[in-house]
Amino acid sequence: MNDPWLDPRTAYVHVPFCAHHCGYCDFAVTAGHDHLIELYLEALGAELAGLREPRPVESLFIGGGTPTHLSADQLRRLIETVTRWLPLGRGAGREFSIEANPDSLTEEKTAVMAALGVNRVSIGVQSFRPESLAALDRRHAPEHIGRAVDAVRKHIPVVSFDLIFGAPGSTIEGWRADLDAALAFDPQHVSTYGLTYEKGTPLWKRQTRGLVEAVPEETELAMYEHAMDRLAACGFEHYEISNFARPGHRCRHNERYWANDAYYGFGVGAARYVNGSRELNVRDTKLYIRKALGGEDVTFQREELEPRARAFETLATQLRRADGIGRVSFRAQTGFDLDALAPVALALFRDHGIVTDDGDRIRLTRRGKCVADAAVAEVLKESDGLVG
Repeated sequence: MNDPWLDPRTAYVHVPFCAHHCGYCDFAVTAGHDHLIELYLEALGAELAGLREPRPVESLFIGGGTPTHLSADQLRRLIETVTRWLPLGRGAGREFSIEANPDSLTEEKTAVMAALGVNRVSIGVQSFRPESLAALDRRHAPEHIGRAVDAVRKHIPVVSFDLIFGAPGSTIEGWRADLDAALAFDPQHVSTYGLTYEKGTPLWKRQTRGLVEAVPEETELAMYEHAMDRLAACGFEHYEISNFARPGHRCRHNERYWANDAYYGFGVGAARYVNGSRELNVRDTKLYIRKALGGEDVTFQREELEPRARAFETLATQLRRADGIGRVSFRAQTGFDLDALAPVALALFRDHGIVTDDGDRIRLTRRGKCVADAAVAEVLKESDGLVG
């Protein structure tokens, strides 16, 4: 029997190519090297062939980078290669997502994607305001967004928007306008992310030199709370800290991550969690191609978590979900009793109104959602024996 905690039912495939590397992005991205695309697709096929036989999955997610930076023919080759080794079931629950940028998404590409089974597109909108797009070093313009949505809806049923709040110079009024603009397109799913200044990125370097300033924490909190209220008022379910969906349109793929279930990962910089082992691929595209085509292992990091560490990790990830953590299912998944595992952190959360606890399940409160990162840090402190 397939065990979702050990044997993956979902897979992620990374496409690193972009027209431009945005200043805030810390992903494994390759810009200005389109001559490597064909070799990369060959290398990806070689890595997938390491499965030795097709592995059926319930969801697929092709991300990046910008998968839709590829030509229509390259997209066809990519998807055919991936689905040869990772065939999707044909049931009602199947989900095949692909990420896209507004300026690289055409009707020709969406027709190809739809013909090969893609049924969900996640568009990296980030903002509808030119000043925020410029602050984020994005190259698309607001007018590209409507054209991209039109192209998708001619062929693919589900549209998701990624939005970023807290860009340098942004205001609560601007964020309200962004949400209103997004809702006018009636997407089935919206992800909202507070901007982070990842160490080593161009944006982080500009911040450390005093060239840009982060929005005040109280403003960023007000933006997040407005998103919770505005999207709830429009019928969206706030099912994970950063994610909102209309009924029936949760991202099933990412729910596997938040459950801490197993998942496959292929491509440069991709992570995977298979049979209790976490692995991470090399992040350099040229190195990945050389290793994969040379028959070498593309993994550069591997970690076998002990059962207790895996249980704490499961607690930390599941805490982010609106469904919270069920005591019975947690014990079945990890072998540990939730209350015995982290008594100090859970007592702290209850005392400060960060979680509700009905005896069967704990869930973050509204206040808890606003301090979720700090709550997860408390859990991990206890896992390291730093409290109690």
